[in-house]
Amino acid sequence: MKDEKKQIEKIMLPDGTYAPRLGQGTWKMGEDDEKFLREVEGLRYGISAGLNLIDTAEMYGDGKAENVVGNAIREFKREDLFLLSKVYPQNANRNHIYSSLDCSLKLMETDYLDLYLLHWREDADLSEVVYCMEDLKDKGRIKRWGVSNFDVADLEDLWKVPDGDRCCVNQVLYNLGSRGIEYDLLPWQRDKGLPIMAYGPAGRAGDLVTQDGVSKASLMTDENVAAVAKKHGASIVQILLAFVLRQKDIIAIPKAVGKNHIDENIAAACIKLTEEDMEMLSASFPPPEDKVPMEKY
Repeated sequence: MKDEKKQIEKIMLPDGTYAPRLGQGTWKMGEDDEKFLREVEGLRYGISAGLNLIDTAEMYGDGKAENVVGNAIREFKREDLFLLSKVYPQNANRNHIYSSLDCSLKLMETDYLDLYLLHWREDADLSEVVYCMEDLKDKGRIKRWGVSNFDVADLEDLWKVPDGDRCCVNQVLYNLGSRGIEYDLLPWQRDKGLPIMAYGPAGRAGDLVTQDGVSKASLMTDENVAAVAKKHGASIVQILLAFVLRQKDIIAIPKAVGKNHIDENIAAACIKLTEEDMEMLSASFPPPEDKVPMEKY
């Protein structure tokens, strides 16, 4: 492991506290028992290298990803970590959220979460969600709460609910090839001071995937992306991360298990893309000119 932790840049959340702008994702972790120890070691390495924000969800591997996290954080001081998980919409109510959170906390071997998110809206009662989240804050079970996969209309509905504006983050799919949020969601959130947390910042293994799971383009083989990477002496994944991290009000949570990939992710935060770089990247993957349906996976 590294002798010194990299100082990860932080962002101020709406409640006045700070969170790292680069963390570790855990989607698909815990699904293969043979990879369990490697995934645990990967998260541990990342934490030791300075990536103290870890994102997971009760949905990921039916809790097995949360178990990976719990095993990974044992040797670290809890106060040095920023842990978040996500609750199913069908569990985000007074009848289920308390037991859902208890299960997540047990699997993650912690007494509280730094951030708890509604995983997606579906038919969740937003008034009920906010009441429960605020109650969990009052009980000290979570420090703050947010949402995931919310578009502008969803956030507008949330803001109409009492205390709905206490939401601290919206986690959405965002990368060079999935730029739909730049049209209206990102400006809306900036106006409200609500940070974006970007999952899939490098696509899915470099591919762009539609909601039905069909690959529609490849970030890894695009000539302009490759040219920008060559110019900076960087990998393509690093350029994709740099694209997201160039915006100071966005948090990125790439998933990586191998130590070399984790090191690459950390180094990507130091890459400064120029206007020429952005023109080349946008030539292949242009920003939206109209409203597009929110992409997710």
